[in-house]
Amino acid sequence: MAHTRDILRPMLATLKDAPLADPRFVYEPKYDGIRAIAEIQPEGRSSYRVRLWSRLGNEKTTQFPEIADALLAWAQKRLKGPAVVDGEIVALDSDGNPTGFQQLQKHIHVRDGGAPRGLGGRAKGRPSAAFIVFDLLTYGRTDLRGKPLTERRAALAKLFGRSRSTRLRLAEQVRGDGRGMYARAVTAGAEGLVAKLADSRYQSGKRSSDWRKVKVTRQQEFVVGGWTEGRQSRAHFGALLLGVYEPGTTKAQSRRHLIYAGHVGTGFNERELARVMTLLRPLEIDISPFTEPPPSNERPHWVKPQLVVQARFTEWTTDGRLRHPVYLGLRDDKNPHEVVRETSASASAPSGSVKTRVADAPLPDQATLSRLITQLEVIEESRKDSVLDLGNGQHVKVTNLHKIFWPRRTLTKGDLLRYYVEVAPYILPVLADRPLVMKRYPDGVEAKPFYQHQITHPPPVARVERVSANENRRQLIGGDLPTLLYTIQLAAISQDPWFSRQQSIDQADYAALDLDPAPDTPFARVLDVARWIRDELDALGAVGFPKTSGADGMHIYVPLPPGTPYEAGQLFCQIVAEIVSGKHPGQATTERKVKARGRRVYIDCLQNGIGKTLASAYSARSSDDAGVSTPLTWKEVDHGVRREDFTIQTVPTRLRAVGDLWAGLRHAKGVDLSRALL
Repeated sequence: MAHTRDILRPMLATLKDAPLADPRFVYEPKYDGIRAIAEIQPEGRSSYRVRLWSRLGNEKTTQFPEIADALLAWAQKRLKGPAVVDGEIVALDSDGNPTGFQQLQKHIHVRDGGAPRGLGGRAKGRPSAAFIVFDLLTYGRTDLRGKPLTERRAALAKLFGRSRSTRLRLAEQVRGDGRGMYARAVTAGAEGLVAKLADSRYQSGKRSSDWRKVKVTRQQEFVVGGWTEGRQSRAHFGALLLGVYEPGTTKAQSRRHLIYAGHVGTGFNERELARVMTLLRPLEIDISPFTEPPPSNERPHWVKPQLVVQARFTEWTTDGRLRHPVYLGLRDDKNPHEVVRETSASASAPSGSVKTRVADAPLPDQATLSRLITQLEVIEESRKDSVLDLGNGQHVKVTNLHKIFWPRRTLTKGDLLRYYVEVAPYILPVLADRPLVMKRYPDGVEAKPFYQHQITHPPPVARVERVSANENRRQLIGGDLPTLLYTIQLAAISQDPWFSRQQSIDQADYAALDLDPAPDTPFARVLDVARWIRDELDALGAVGFPKTSGADGMHIYVPLPPGTPYEAGQLFCQIVAEIVSGKHPGQATTERKVKARGRRVYIDCLQNGIGKTLASAYSARSSDDAGVSTPLTWKEVDHGVRREDFTIQTVPTRLRAVGDLWAGLRHAKGVDLSRALL
């Protein structure tokens, strides 16, 4: 059958949260290579012509002759007509396993088609490559795109399932439960996996939520807007200046807004520096292509934004910059004007879903926060109720900002709101997608508070969702600035999130040991117990993240593997607590009866139940001194700290000095729970 250009454009996945245990989905590894459509057409009675096409419609056949040869040999043995196959071209390591995109660089810029080739061979000096197939679009005269994925996969497996070629491989696929595949990706440091609806139809050239990328590592494409001169003996350039386009309603609008994302100077060898430099020179221009010229310690050179590179990084900073980026390679299969910042869109998912630990929700920029603090100061000084303008058409009503909340410190409700505005970039990722329980102090910390779980009449800007499909209970869900400020307006001094997220409500992301000292117990003893817990976690191959409680105690959080039920996390903490109290019975206890504890530190594991909460990292507390639950380094715990030093007046300055110590918990690999049972 004759093919239109449309069929050569692949269907694309969205970066959207996906359930990892759902019979509606199938799961495949997300291979780190180049997406390609293989077009195989008969030429004569017993011969075929093979052409490889990138997602932009560029022909890749001469760049990967060994794959074209393998497809040709396969077609001559197996096919009985034309076919169009979708897959990923990947590099192979010395053991024949798929490896990273960076290893494909020697292939990408071959243009002349004259490289030597042979069946199963490869061009001299180039790494081995393979074509991993995962979809069959047409076969013979039948267009399969309108059929369910399960039918297309069955037809593909019939054609490729017996292939013994190292160059042609059928993608791994499992149905209904991708948690094992996800865990392997985490362990291997792989990019992630793709979850696809089993009954999805193939939509050529479309990006659809029927296919969803579930990323483990952070990496994406960036547009090169310039370079900096190299320091000392480094040749060619020091770093590439990277950007992303700000999405617009039209392609023309997006072209006007190239936003600086950071610079990358690692990941290059001398040969790659020289190769990239030869591509940069002809593109040099006099004016920066970025909306705002980026800061640079070295002299910048600007270029037309035509080159696209791929980079991995640890996270986005609160001001929209890349943290620890590493260059992976050039991409000639990506349109620069389609490169935007990739974010994860929240979506409801059934039990068994797993979200990335990295919060991708947009965070308020510093200019917005400064403007809000000024508004709050003016409103409090006026001693009148008013409306806080958050920008983008969002408003939150605020009242009684001059009201004293902490009499001993003479700190007001306005002081509390300003604190949370200052620390918003740090606390919002901690609260993201988590149901909140409010402990409200409408008359300040010396008056009696009350708890509120459900919410009845929230403003439109606050995020409220039904927490369980079996209960008609609606709760505030944390993670955005309007919801955060609304809880403070209701006089909720602390932020108390669940240990699980709305998308996977019965699966805890972490467990916690709550160190609760008896009255008059010195804080130094609490630090001792924290160190002993750290030692036991080390012995189990686990990592703990310590923070002050904001009052007299401490919390130690332990990251859990994806899909862990609450009960498993609680049992792990109880085992650790019993070991510590057994070794140090004079200083630590798991005794629930208050009178039986003496002056010991009670290690509480009972907050690890579904719906239970602890004050979050960076949360203000109702202690007399306006304490803050503050993340610590273990070095600080070893050296000793004063918990009184961490208040709503001091913590913002500390954060500017030490950064987000709690981010490590969101990125940490979950503990191997089985080791506690050995």
